[in-house]
Amino acid sequence: MSEQTLARARAGDEHAFRELTDPYRRELQLHVYRIVGSAQDAEDLLQETLLAAWRGLAQFEGRASVRAWLHRIATNRALDALRASRRRPEDRQRMTAVPAPTRHAEPIWLEPFPDALLDGIADDGPGPDARYEAREAIGLAFIAGLQHLPPQQRAVLVLRDVLGFRAAEVAATLETSEASVNGLLRRARAAFESRLPATGRERAPLPDSKRERDVLGRLADAFEAGDVEGVVALLTDDAWLTMPPEPYEYQGRAAIGAFLSDRAVHRGTPLRLLPTRANGQPAFGCYLPDPGGGSARPYGILVVALAGDRITALTWFTDSGAFGLFGLPETLRR
Repeated sequence: MSEQTLARARAGDEHAFRELTDPYRRELQLHVYRIVGSAQDAEDLLQETLLAAWRGLAQFEGRASVRAWLHRIATNRALDALRASRRRPEDRQRMTAVPAPTRHAEPIWLEPFPDALLDGIADDGPGPDARYEAREAIGLAFIAGLQHLPPQQRAVLVLRDVLGFRAAEVAATLETSEASVNGLLRRARAAFESRLPATGRERAPLPDSKRERDVLGRLADAFEAGDVEGVVALLTDDAWLTMPPEPYEYQGRAAIGAFLSDRAVHRGTPLRLLPTRANGQPAFGCYLPDPGGGSARPYGILVVALAGDRITALTWFTDSGAFGLFGLPETLRR
């Protein structure tokens, strides 16, 4: 950041302001998403953050970096949004008459995050104290684990262990003491790490590798053919199917197969799938054909977790409002 650019921005030069903030836009949007769990809300809160930064430039004294200052604004906007939100997972209409799940989970609000929005995020963003690699810290299981933490613990863990900010910087962001930050971090780590998937699995194939394409092609073919057995054959023995914010979770081939068979009967027709990517993972936009068969409408987004050539997790999102963020069409024609 040059003093000249900052001075021009303070004088009302919007181009200079963009020079200051554009390098951090995608990083800020991802940061907010980690805290609120919603890609659509993160987009709105990014705009609020930039507006607050524009209006508050006169108070920016330059003692912290522009990046740290923007993250301070974004973090507090996200926490304010969580406090003010009337949207609760339990307010959503639930699925009814589903097969008995393996377990009932605590409902969380969670949406997938388009991989296209990860482009342009600097690789050198995290500080030296960061504990998680960038790819791990965007994975769906990671984001879901964060949503189970209280908001302040969530923010502290992201700022310290994902972005690598120092305890003193986080204390300034949250207007609290370093001792309080350290206490929040200890509790957050203990609760969060117990929710992460078990380590030791075979690694996922590289994105767009032949191995990944083969598995995903077989999965898409099975779904579009209404072949539940074909889907189940691709699963690991301990695979999970989850559907946030629905509380129903299914583990294992038999339980997942029973649920998929039940939903196939409920829909009455196989889905059509378009490939995309979410949270650093393969995904599909799923469309439900109209009775006449001429077109299909958005039905949900399916995110897939792989280990080798097997599927370890399927996460289903029914909110078709996210299709626009993924650049998926509103209608599929035959």
